[in-house]
Amino acid sequence: MPQIIFLPHADICPEGAVIEVPTGTTICDAALANGIEIEHACEKSCACTTCHVYVREGGESLEDPSEDEEDMLDKAWGLEPESRLSCQAQVQDSDLVVELPRYTINQVSENH
Repeated sequence: MPQIIFLPHADICPEGAVIEVPTGTTICDAALANGIEIEHACEKSCACTTCHVYVREGGESLEDPSEDEEDMLDKAWGLEPESRLSCQAQVQDSDLVVELPRYTINQVSENH
């Protein structure tokens, strides 16, 4: 089973995490199922950028982003070539190293 390695994030995942996930699981669903509270203001419908992540390693194993995902990513804070919406990126057979951005554009967070 592939693994997702979440790099440490001061607020969301201070120690980092390594989790095993079934193929086809989105990065967002995997994180949420393992207590990593990635924001997902649009309820994972590809209508915002609050679940934006950087796939630092293994990104080439993911399917290419859809046109809708690319359009939304253009609005993400801190966009980089490795950026993906975690609600859309489905784990395949390779391990991933994921970094959570320092900020999101979510102006109303349930956690604050």
